[in-house]
Parts: sequence; C-alpha cells; structure tokens
Amino acid sequence: MEDKYNQLHLERYSKELANMLCDNHFASHDTINGPQLLHFVPVKQVNLFVIKELLLKWNQEMANLRSPYFDFENEDVKEALLNFMNVLSRKIKMKRDAFEPLLQKAIYDTFLVVLAPAVTLEEKFLRVQEEITLTKLQENLKYIDLNKSLFAGFFETLSSSSRDRDYIVSRFKLYLNAHQGERTKPETIVSQFNALLPLSTEELINPGAAPAPSPEAKPTPAAPVEEVDIVAPIDMAQREASIVTPTAPAPAKPLDLNERFKTERPATLNENFKKAASSLADSHSNQRIDSLKNAISINQRFSFINELFEGDNLTYYQAIQSLDAMTDANQATHFVTNDLAGKYDWSKKQDHVNKLLRLIERKFA
Repeated sequence: MEDKYNQLHLERYSKELANMLCDNHFASHDTINGPQLLHFVPVKQVNLFVIKELLLKWNQEMANLRSPYFDFENEDVKEALLNFMNVLSRKIKMKRDAFEPLLQKAIYDTFLVVLAPAVTLEEKFLRVQEEITLTKLQENLKYIDLNKSLFAGFFETLSSSSRDRDYIVSRFKLYLNAHQGERTKPETIVSQFNALLPLSTEELINPGAAPAPSPEAKPTPAAPVEEVDIVAPIDMAQREASIVTPTAPAPAKPLDLNERFKTERPATLNENFKKAASSLADSHSNQRIDSLKNAISINQRFSFINELFEGDNLTYYQAIQSLDAMTDANQATHFVTNDLAGKYDWSKKQDHVNKLLRLIERKFA
C-alpha cells in the first residue's frame, strides 16, 4: 500500500529548496551546463530526473524540426539528426528561469519515487513513450536511482507481450504489496533532503494527509500468457483476500434498449461546458489569485500539460500566458470553451477543464 503524504507541504518544500539551490548557484554563475548539472544536487535522483526531462524536451524539439517538404526518413538525414542531437547533448546551457522549474519538478518527483512508486511508473516509464515494450521499460531504469531494484524486479516478471498500460499498473500494485520490504523507507529520503533544507518525516507524512495521486481504480485486465507469478510468497487464498473489494449491492434490473439510451446518452460538448460555466458561481468563495501561471501548482501544471495539451509544454505556457493577459472572465472563459476546447477536443476532459475554469474565475473575481 502506498504512503499518504502532505502534498501541499511537499510542493512548498520542493519550491523552497529549488529556489535556495538556484540562489546559491546563480549568485556566481549566469548559466548552468551539463557537467554542473550531473552533480548539482547531492541527491542523485534529482539530477537524473532533470536530465530525463531535458531528454523529453530534446525529443519535442526534434519533432518540431520535421517538415512536409523534406524526407526525414532518409538514412542520411537520420544519421545527421543523430549526430546533431549528440553534439547538442554536450552543449547544455540554461539560465535560471529555464532551469528552476525543471529542478522543482525533479525534487517533487524524487519524493514520489519513494512515496508513490506507481505514480512514478506511469509518468517516468509508461506515459513518456508511444509504444510500450519491455526493452524500453528497462532502458528507462538508467534514470532511476531510488527503488531501482524494485522496478527492475517487476520488469523481470513481465513478458514481451505486456503492452497494456492499465494491466501493467494493476500488476505493479500487486507486486508492491508482495515486496513492501524492498521499498526505500521515507525516512531515508527525508534524511538526505534534510541535510539541504530542514525537513522531517512528520511534516511530510501524517495521518490526515491526502493519499498519493493515482488513476481511477479499474478492474485488473486479463493477464497476457506466460507471465511470471509476482506474488509467489502469498498463497492463492491470501492473494484473493488481499484484493477483494467490498461486497457490491445486487445488480439492478437490466434496462431495455430505449431506457439505456435515455440514461447513458453522453452529454454533448456544449452541454458539458454549460454545466461547467454554471458551476463557476460556486468558486466565488475561493481566494482571489493574481496570476494563473503562479497559482497553478507543479502537480496541476503537469496534469494540464498532459491531459489538456497533449504533453506539449510550449503550447500550455502560451495558453496560460494568453489567459493571464486577458482583461475579464468572459473573454478568458470564451477562449477556453471555444478556442482551446475545440482545437484539442476536451469533451472527455471535463474534470481538468473545470479546474482550469475555476482558476480563471478566481483570477477575475
């Protein structure tokens, strides 16, 4: 079972530590380069996550180079691009305004490796690649320092046919339950960070803290053939008992076809946004914010980028910048519900859209 943690305190701590570390470095340097980045923080995992984030940005930059006018599948072009990337990787140079957000997220994500390994599995292994293969999962281990043997051991239980994200996540949670003793203790990571900026386990973890964010619970998908038993130490009866959910009420009488369509007809995009707009009145009691950019937490920002902007950081920042520059709530809401929603098809992303609309209402309250 994953630990509960104080998310607000963790976000605040990550921001304060990133700010302090940047103050120390940029007091005597205008930029940070690759060699400095490799050993920037004594906690190795933080440096690895910053590098991994840079790799994702490399891939995005390379994707932006593609053009319908040139043959990017040509072998000579591929080789030239590979050489270009190799040269570029040795020429890392960032100013503080570009580096500090990366560092803040890397610090936050480092805690999640220990407190919420399943979240790390999704973000660092599954979400970053279009096609899941066992080889690619194992290659990503080079960016993991904490709990590395835990992830490596799990990947050894998978077969080459394991390509379904939901199945892999569900199976990993069972693996965690069977291998709790192999996990890095929260006290270990707290002690490492405490040497940099005071932090206690009690501040990070407490009985009232919110649980680690995780995807909506889903039934475990059918296992591919020839999977290795990941919970061998537990007999079948114990295993079934550990994953049994509370007894569900007796199923209701099945609806006929006409009734089903009446009750299951999905709301249209316009209907969804009308509901969202009407619910904005409930947010008047929220504290007013001056800037969307500053008010959106690192965790929420990551969620918006991936769920609403298809993983495109640049498009997200441009949209938030445009919203911050607008003069009234109607203009900003229209921009979200008409321009952005239509462009990115947010009809199935209503929860995330509502959160963005509530932030807009707070800004113009």
